[in-house]
Amino acid sequence: TPWPRSYVVLAARGAMSDAAKACTIRTKKFITNPLLGRRQFVVDVLHPGVAGIPKSEMREKLAKLYKVSDPTTIVLFGFKLAFGGGRSTGFGLIYDNTTVMKKFEPRHRLIKAGMAEKKPGARKQKKELKNRLKKLRGLKKAKAKSSG
Repeated sequence: TPWPRSYVVLAARGAMSDAAKACTIRTKKFITNPLLGRRQFVVDVLHPGVAGIPKSEMREKLAKLYKVSDPTTIVLFGFKLAFGGGRSTGFGLIYDNTTVMKKFEPRHRLIKAGMAEKKPGARKQKKELKNRLKKLRGLKKAKAKSSG
């Protein structure tokens, strides 16, 4: 292609939405981070006339661009829409494999990616249990924690 590797125009193909047909993805500030087993970069998405692009479609395109075998190891987050629309900027991570991803990625992003289970129970119930446990010590605390 005549463009550098960090620049891809999403073409109209297959099951892509109309939004992805006319958008451009660029990556910048690309860093390889061997300590955390990932590549990290800033993602610029140009999407004139469209509200936004689904992260799943961006993930597919980035997987194709950077030759990633497993698209689930790509994490996209923190997208902000530029004033006036038409351009979004966010952050992207490509992990070497899923084990490294589970080791270093925050739990809330793992839950969103479907790699971890959310703890059961309502938020208010968890908070009430936490406050009940503050008043207990020793065996009573362990018993109250196990019973929920």
